[in-house]
Amino acid sequence: MAYTKRIDGRKKFDELRPISAKTGIIQRANGSAMFQIGKTVAYAAVYGPRELHPKFMQNPKKGILRCYYNMMPFSGSGDRVRPGPNRRAKEISMVTEKSLLPVLDLEQFPNSVVDVFIEFPQTDAGSRCAGICAASMALADAGIPMKDLVSAVSVGRVDDKIVVDLDYSEEAYEGGPVADIPMAVIPSTGNVSLLQMDGEISKEMLIEALEIGKKKLAEIHDAQRKALKEKYK
Repeated sequence: MAYTKRIDGRKKFDELRPISAKTGIIQRANGSAMFQIGKTVAYAAVYGPRELHPKFMQNPKKGILRCYYNMMPFSGSGDRVRPGPNRRAKEISMVTEKSLLPVLDLEQFPNSVVDVFIEFPQTDAGSRCAGICAASMALADAGIPMKDLVSAVSVGRVDDKIVVDLDYSEEAYEGGPVADIPMAVIPSTGNVSLLQMDGEISKEMLIEALEIGKKKLAEIHDAQRKALKEKYK
């Protein structure tokens, strides 16, 4: 049986869940932000640039970026998340760094480090994308020189339909093939800084999904920019 309507009630297959975004929410951080899409909530806090220790890790030509992704124990839609570092969190921390680095100018901060801590009090799929959005806003809030923000969303397929911003019920859909494709884009250039995939999808559907995703990312980028401007009104 074909997938005819979205489980959470959204009327269109390319419709995003409701978005909320704020900056400057953590007082003692150099920069901070909250990004919520649907029931997935990401908080990001930036500390730095500050001198990196131990000194053998320093880069005399530029600063380095470190990201830390963490889901709180009862944040997930499925089983309880085990506290502490795990393989998935380390992998997402790494891809978050890779997705943000193309827009950052860290050459002004030799021997320094910028730390970004991303915490999730609740999630309903799309956490790495929400984390990237929040981290990008927090870095801008901290005054780190940036060429642009980075916007991210998941696209993919549920059975025979191309969908945008999958939630947990769609990722767990059992009525047909499912593919979840997190993507991050630099809006000013259209360059993709993150592209991953889990599931089954044809080449033709993949190309179409990415084109739709790029268009919907404009809405996310607008929400990010609006949140930053709101703080400095």
